[in-house]
Amino acid sequence: MKITRIEIKRLTIPMEPFVIATEICEAAENIYLKVHTDDGIHGVGECSPFPMLVGETQDTCFHVGKDLARVIKGLNPLDVEEVHAAMNAYITFNSTIKSAFDMALYDIAAKAKGVPLYTFLGGTKKTIQTDLTIGISTPEDMAATATRFVEDGVKIIKVKVGKHAREDVERIRLIREAVGPTIGLRIDANQGWHYDDAVYALHAMEPYGIQYCEQPMHHRLDHLLPVLRKQVSIPIMADESVFDHVDAERLIQAGACDYINIKLAKSGGIYEAIKIADTAAHYGIPCMLGGMVESRMALTAKVHLARSHDNIHFYDLDTCLLGHLEDPVIGGARYNNYFLEMDETPGIGADIDPEYFKNAESLLI
Repeated sequence: MKITRIEIKRLTIPMEPFVIATEICEAAENIYLKVHTDDGIHGVGECSPFPMLVGETQDTCFHVGKDLARVIKGLNPLDVEEVHAAMNAYITFNSTIKSAFDMALYDIAAKAKGVPLYTFLGGTKKTIQTDLTIGISTPEDMAATATRFVEDGVKIIKVKVGKHAREDVERIRLIREAVGPTIGLRIDANQGWHYDDAVYALHAMEPYGIQYCEQPMHHRLDHLLPVLRKQVSIPIMADESVFDHVDAERLIQAGACDYINIKLAKSGGIYEAIKIADTAAHYGIPCMLGGMVESRMALTAKVHLARSHDNIHFYDLDTCLLGHLEDPVIGGARYNNYFLEMDETPGIGADIDPEYFKNAESLLI
């Protein structure tokens, strides 16, 4: 089997503004790929660039994607390792656009076998319940949002913090007061705190039953994570500090984290995400599967991955619930009271409605 041509399209989905410690998202400015083969099988992929984390934008992904398409044309899409080697030999980093190509390769491979992607990856059906995330606002507004979430059936809430430590503590205090003691609370500082802020905030939040804190400090302060872990009782999850399995092993061996957040946009796709989960499993470190602001198409690929790896214990799969004002996806995973379900369609089992691309910039390589 050979790759014959590749379609690249801008996939822009309007959003309600969503605020984290380092950025405000006002639209999901993503990239869509369709990789065609000489066997008549095609695979689809999507990536969601996050400039403050990966240094990529929709523009860079669109243009680097054009170059990568030329590099991999003629290769065997079933040889995922070879295709990744070719992309990496051409350009370093750029993990986000590479993750879209990677997704399309796995879609082709599973379709060629006639099975859903999770089956191709060796997985089985399992219960996957996502959290739902509250963006940064005033403590009072965030508590009111948390109340609405619980009324809608949410059982696990992820709270964005990292702006001002003392105000963050008040956010958590009011949210816990609003939702009661049984709702799971997770926090994500998105690298927003300095060391002293992290110590203060995590100590002050200890009475509120926090499951874990994602990335409390900037990745350049990774050397302080082992010290921080000794100072506080809330478990630490590494996110922006882990792009690949080498990063995972480095942090784990340093005693820097209790958990790891895997994102396809950081890892370059499923191929490396599996390596991260395997490395973490070797050391007994559970993982979470998270994301940026992907549509339900990429979300579906992540559900397949979550089903396929026993060391993925936590699920932050709410990306298309974070204010997306349109849903252009055909098929794919569905939310059932914040549990994710999907059909047994071969491959990923999701695609974007072609009508959605009527006015989108596109390339055919």
